[in-house]
Amino acid sequence: MDAALERSQALIESFHAVVRAELPQGAEIFDAHVHLGTDVDGMVGDFDELIEGQERFGISGAFVFCLDEPDRHPGFRAANDRTLRHAARSGGRFVPFVRLDLAEEPLEEAVRCLDAGARGIKLHPRAQKFLLNDERLAPVFELACERRVPILIHGGRGLPPIAESLAHLVDRFDGVQLIIAHCGIADLAALAGCFSGHPGVFFDTSVWSALDILDLYRLVSPGQVIYASDYPYGQQPASLLLALRTARLAGLDEDEVRALLAGTAQRIRRGEEPLPLSPRRGPESISQPLTFARIHAYLSMATPLLWTRQADSLGVLGLALNACDERSNGHREETEQIRELLETARDVWRTLPEAEDERERVRTTRSAFRLLHLANIVAVTSSA
Repeated sequence: MDAALERSQALIESFHAVVRAELPQGAEIFDAHVHLGTDVDGMVGDFDELIEGQERFGISGAFVFCLDEPDRHPGFRAANDRTLRHAARSGGRFVPFVRLDLAEEPLEEAVRCLDAGARGIKLHPRAQKFLLNDERLAPVFELACERRVPILIHGGRGLPPIAESLAHLVDRFDGVQLIIAHCGIADLAALAGCFSGHPGVFFDTSVWSALDILDLYRLVSPGQVIYASDYPYGQQPASLLLALRTARLAGLDEDEVRALLAGTAQRIRRGEEPLPLSPRRGPESISQPLTFARIHAYLSMATPLLWTRQADSLGVLGLALNACDERSNGHREETEQIRELLETARDVWRTLPEAEDERERVRTTRSAFRLLHLANIVAVTSSA
C-alpha cells in the first residue's frame, strides 16, 4: 500500500509544474472558498496543511469558514470562534466568514462574529436544512447590506431549485454581494437566467467537472466567476488546473484570467463596487477526441465509487485504461499522461481491502480520486 501511495503522491506533485506553466506571469491567486475544521462526514481541513499548500502555489489568501462541525450546536458558536482564531493566526491571509444556522439565533451570531472581525457570512441550506424562501434569511441579508459584507451560499448538490427565491432576496436587498458556490450547479440555468449580468452576484469554481465551469461561462460574464477550491474537498493541483484550463477554453483573455484568480475576489474582500461586466464568453459546444470522451464517461462512473469508498466492482477503470490504447487521436502526450494517472490510481485503489481502519480507507480513496480527477481534467480540456 505504501509504495502505491508514494507513487501517487509523486505523480500528483509532477502536475505542480503543469499548473505553474499555465499561470499568467506573476498572477496573484486568492481562494474564495476554504474550510478549516472537522466535518461530521470525517473530512478535516487543517490549518498547517492549508498554509503549506497555498504557499507552494503562491496563493495569497482565502475566504475561510468552518465545516459542518460535530460541535456546531448552538449556532456554530464554537466553530466560528475557531475560524476567527485561525484568521488571527494567519496574519491577514485568511478572511473569516461566520457560518450560520437559521434555527439557532442566526442574527445574534452573525452580529457577534462580525463585531469580532468576521468579514463575510456563510450559509449552507442543504447541511442546515432550510429553503431559500425562509423568512429568517431576510434579516441576515439586511445585515450583510448594512455591514457591506458578502454572503457565500452553497449552490451545489442536494438542493431543490433555488434561483427564484434567491432572486427575490437579491432584489429585496439592493446592493448585497452574493457568492453562489459550486457554479450554482443545483439550479444553474435558472440562476444564470436570474443573475447573468447582475453586478454583485458571483459564482465560484469549486466543482468536480470542467463541463460545469464551461457551461457557466456560456451563461454569465467572466467577471462573475471567481476561483475557489472548496478545500479540503478540493485539492491542488487539480483545483487550479481545472480553473485555468476551463478559462482558456472559454476564451478568457489574460486580464480576465487574473480577475478570475484574484482580482474580483479581492474587490469583494475590500467591499468595493463591482466592475462593469464584459459579455458572456463561453462556447456553445466543445470539440473533444472521442477517446477522451469515452475516458470521461468511464471516470464519471468511477468517481462515485471512490467517494463512497467502494472497490471498482464494475471494472470501469479498466475500460478507461483500455481506451488509452487508442493513440492515434492527435494527443499522444495527453493520452500517455492520462494512462499514467489511471494506472497509478488503479494500483492505489486495489490496496483498499488492505486498509486497516477508516482513516486508511479515506486516505486510499482520496489519493485514487485525486489521480482520476487530474486524468479527467486532461481528458475534458484537451480539444480535438
